[in-house]
Amino acid sequence: MPGTNILYAQSGGVTPVINATAASVIETAREYPDDFGTVFGAADGIIGALEERLIDTSSFSADDLVALGHTPGGVFGSCRYKLKSLDDNRREYERLVAVLDAHDIGTFLYNGGNDSADTAYKISRMAEELGYPLRALGVPKTIDNDLVVTDNCPGFGSVAKYVNVSILEASLDVMSMSSSSTKVFIMEVMGRHAGWIAAAAGLTRRGEGDPPQIILFPEVSFDREAFCKAVDRSVTTNGYCSVVVSEGARDAEGTFLADAGTTDAFGHKQLGGVAPVVAGIVGEDLGHKVHWAVCDYLQRSARHIASATDVAHARAVGRAAVEFARAGQTGVMPVIRRISDEPYEWTIASAPLGDIANHEKTLPADYISDDGFGITEKARRYLEPLVRGEDYPPYDEHGLPKYFRPTLHPVKPRLDPFTPA
Repeated sequence: MPGTNILYAQSGGVTPVINATAASVIETAREYPDDFGTVFGAADGIIGALEERLIDTSSFSADDLVALGHTPGGVFGSCRYKLKSLDDNRREYERLVAVLDAHDIGTFLYNGGNDSADTAYKISRMAEELGYPLRALGVPKTIDNDLVVTDNCPGFGSVAKYVNVSILEASLDVMSMSSSSTKVFIMEVMGRHAGWIAAAAGLTRRGEGDPPQIILFPEVSFDREAFCKAVDRSVTTNGYCSVVVSEGARDAEGTFLADAGTTDAFGHKQLGGVAPVVAGIVGEDLGHKVHWAVCDYLQRSARHIASATDVAHARAVGRAAVEFARAGQTGVMPVIRRISDEPYEWTIASAPLGDIANHEKTLPADYISDDGFGITEKARRYLEPLVRGEDYPPYDEHGLPKYFRPTLHPVKPRLDPFTPA
């Protein structure tokens, strides 16, 4: 029989709402005291699991969990660490089994994106092969919105809301000064291979001339001449031009405009900032005064302007993960299924991790306008419900958000120290 305790871990880049999922996991597990014991958090994702750095969440009160749900970042810490296959690194899997067994853990929940789905899938397969009774599930999270099967990914809706507000407000600033100062503003958003975040910024454009006048997607090869003509046309017509560019914008040969020449732990290209590259092109080819900004961590930590829809999604997948585990499911992930666009209706379903891991959902061609610089009505119908509603955190007497910074209680190790490879 599987152990009664749960090990929950956060992985990859965090989101504005990943802690809402964490809170929901803990709250739901507490509703079933006959089925689940302690919920442990792994410090720094799978690395903390391997090193036996576990956090006991029993001290979190009900009020603490409400506060946690309003807090950005990752309460237990996250990581980027790629597990090799069982054949390539059996040592780490055997260590993981030892940690799970030492703490009576029968449920493992890995809250992350594409690479994390791969990790959860490998662990589910490992448990089966090594004969350890474990329910291993992935829990979706990624601002990139690039997981397949699920309609959208918790974290994306809030980032989409943030970039819309940001490009709208910045454009009003540029518009005010454009007659004698800056005429072009470039805002860089995340998205290495998939242009979902860049596309979401297109919701701000509701009429002719509205910002952003130009969006640069990873899915559309950058054409310097066509881009410069579009910028100049907007400056002539509107007095200014706002551009949203995905970090993964690339040329016709497939080379990232911002290729830094390095890779991360998963072998992904490290990107050095595309906004200044594009700004340099505007200055060199057109001579317009240009400013640029990189949203970077700001977009994925902006809990103060989270989408209420996104928060609901984040909580729902956390609850479903526990309930699926309670029902004996393993090797699966709770996913969001859209029922209708208007009114927006959705439900949660279970999908095999093998169908999700190592796959990537890019922006469909019919979501991109014919000129390659905007979004279509079909994209708008998909995106609009995801940014709806507000879920503001409470504010303190000093006028700042009341974010939860808990005292974490580490569990005393029961095994010898271990260093991951």
